[in-house]
Amino acid sequence: MKIPGIVVRLIFVLCVPVLLLTASLGCAANSLWLYKYGFQKYNVRQTLALSGVELTDSGLEEIYSGLISYYNSAEEYVNFTVTKYDQPSDLFTNEESIHFRDVKGLIRLDYGVLLGTMIYVLGYIVLNLLWRKPRNRRHLAWSVFGGGILTLALMLALGLGITLGFDRLFLVFHLVSFSNEFWSVQGNMVQLFPVQFFYDAAMFCVLAIAAGAVILGGVSGGYLLITRRREDLT
Repeated sequence: MKIPGIVVRLIFVLCVPVLLLTASLGCAANSLWLYKYGFQKYNVRQTLALSGVELTDSGLEEIYSGLISYYNSAEEYVNFTVTKYDQPSDLFTNEESIHFRDVKGLIRLDYGVLLGTMIYVLGYIVLNLLWRKPRNRRHLAWSVFGGGILTLALMLALGLGITLGFDRLFLVFHLVSFSNEFWSVQGNMVQLFPVQFFYDAAMFCVLAIAAGAVILGGVSGGYLLITRRREDLT
């Protein structure tokens, strides 16, 4: 195979884990179910009540739903008015609102990478399917299989890292991703999103990505076995 063809296939293989990762992160950021799971498991409503913020479960859902809407809107800053010690109060401080703006920027970056890798992956698949030579379809299957195996290896390493040293990874991620330390300010933000919630969310993403990789690897591997047997019979 010519060098350009090898490079194109290699880029496709590398795009597979990136595509699955960005899709998983995008889904997690927009998953009201995940947020509800977090506030129920970690008693967020009771924790906020200790600081004087009284919210019902439906009120908490509205806040998480509002954050999802904010991530996908043109608004620069987000805030909510709540009742604190029987008085109207802003839910977030200015520093917390700035941090949510930075988080929104990362989510938008995730969307951009997802779109770019999706276009490349779909283009590669369509071109190989339209090219009717069986050899090209086997090349496609091998590329998908390789991307699935690479993804599984990366998720195994990431899952092990999360299990053994999540706090360290969490700190490094924030130091690399943000130009300020507003992510560490004390306030209602850390009550709404305790560190343990991010551990659970990270593990959910790892498992979802690994499941996607298994499906891709299984389908492509099955196709390779079937077509190989046909070649042997002919």
